[in-house]
Amino acid sequence: MADIHIEEFFRDTAIILVQLYNAFPRKVSLYVEDISGPDSPDEFGLHSRRHRACFGTMLWLADEGHIRYEDTISQDAVDQVVLTQPAFTRLNAAVKTDTLPASLAGTYPEDTEGLPPAVQADLSTNIHLLRVALKNGNSSLIADTVQAVLFPQS
Repeated sequence: MADIHIEEFFRDTAIILVQLYNAFPRKVSLYVEDISGPDSPDEFGLHSRRHRACFGTMLWLADEGHIRYEDTISQDAVDQVVLTQPAFTRLNAAVKTDTLPASLAGTYPEDTEGLPPAVQADLSTNIHLLRVALKNGNSSLIADTVQAVLFPQS
């Protein structure tokens, strides 16, 4: 993928969803710097393009109904944010292997033979797929995973 801002969007989206899933159902404050890294506003008080893009990702996820928040903290964070019911359900759902892109074939399914059924079920969820992609760190893999989870092809 040649557009770095789109790769950053997918990485930010994956991190946001994983952090909120890990906190669910508690409402938390989600800081831009915890997702995109440290930022120092310029002499006019403006944040970097990267910082603004990450903050924009948070707002977009809310506009699209994936997260809900009560307020923003300047352009530094969203406050009292939580996953919406549809987003939680999608993340907690089993991976639909029939719609999985070919690029994810090497990452899923994992060998779960011999593991307890509860562990096997956990390893077969969309949230686990996002965690694996983030751990791998490959931008294309993260992008394909976010697209498979949030925008599944019918």
